[in-house]
Amino acid sequence: MIVLTDSAIEAVRTAIAKAAATPAGLRIQVEAGGCAGYKYMMGLVGAPDADDVVIQNDGVAVFIDPVSQPLIEGTVIDFVVALEGSGFTFENPNASNRCSCGKSFG
Repeated sequence: MIVLTDSAIEAVRTAIAKAAATPAGLRIQVEAGGCAGYKYMMGLVGAPDADDVVIQNDGVAVFIDPVSQPLIEGTVIDFVVALEGSGFTFENPNASNRCSCGKSFG
């Protein structure tokens, strides 16, 4: 299961409220790339794909494709505000290594 912290849920809700068309939820997926092997991809989408796993986090729908699911199972996603910048962070128990920016893993 993927968990969004309260801060991440609020960030997603804010993005949904500002979207031109009301999205159905947040797609999280993993693609090959980044400096550690895989990179996280996120975005608001209008509907889940037919084979997506759908997880509800305090009223926010999260869609995950079947290829990404085992790579990010158990991940906690947070949204942090810091002097260096704001953004989502990922605590992925499946990552054996990750880059210094935290946006890719291996």
